[in-house]
Amino acid sequence: MEQEEWLQPLLRALGQQQKKELPDFGRYRAARWRRQRLGGHLEGLARLDLPRLDSLLGIEDIKKTLETNTRQFVAGLPANDALLWGGRGTGKSSLVKALLHAYADEGLRLVEIDSQAILDLPEILAAIAEADAEEKYRFLLFCDDLSFGSDDPAYRSLKSLLDGGVEARPSNVLLYATSNRRHLLPRHFSDNEEYHRHGEEIIAGETAEEKISLSERFGLWLGFYPFDQKQYLAIVRQHLQLLNNDDSENEWREEALRWALQRGSRSGRVAQHFARHWVGSRGLQDPA
Repeated sequence: MEQEEWLQPLLRALGQQQKKELPDFGRYRAARWRRQRLGGHLEGLARLDLPRLDSLLGIEDIKKTLETNTRQFVAGLPANDALLWGGRGTGKSSLVKALLHAYADEGLRLVEIDSQAILDLPEILAAIAEADAEEKYRFLLFCDDLSFGSDDPAYRSLKSLLDGGVEARPSNVLLYATSNRRHLLPRHFSDNEEYHRHGEEIIAGETAEEKISLSERFGLWLGFYPFDQKQYLAIVRQHLQLLNNDDSENEWREEALRWALQRGSRSGRVAQHFARHWVGSRGLQDPA
């Protein structure tokens, strides 16, 4: 009797989980995996904030590489999983979202997951397959700010997805992830003690090799770097032009540099934020 009383709430919860409707990807361009205590479900996202590719400035080479890979994927051709790593505000997640904006009409869809949802990958892939039984769409699994602790069990699940386990991954699913860490796992000073010399070659120890090997499983490995001062000012100028502002650089240069200094970064995001500040504050001073 006690066992039945304990099972009833669990069975009710499981029943509620099963009642969740799958998103209609003809209607939704993106969805999010909602983790719950007893599994999770796909939730369609009606309101999206998607930048345009031509609004992402100063990352032309990276943009071209990832766009080419995405075009291959959308066309049903072989394509690679991608890891976008680098400092904050350098355009990593914005680039992935801009690709959805550019190729949604050609069948691209995006499913947003977090690091912990990596543990739910079999369920996520099953939900995508059920929602798109006819395989009309191509899905980017998008994990923003991906990183793992030293003993994180999600690390093994991701390796299985990237390497391929016994069960094959659907051909219409690709993984794009962003991270501030180049190798996804924390590096410890003690890792250096495992390095050893073999002739003139330096050989990494097992711990370091394990940490490096995960990021190497991504076919594309794209690094985003902060701009130098000249590049930063050029990006500020371009963002001001996009906001229909033609003030000379002599007018805003010092304030733009001070803005970057206060934020400790010369990134594309900082440049865009300054341009908005400059144009908005001038608009208040001189309402036309």
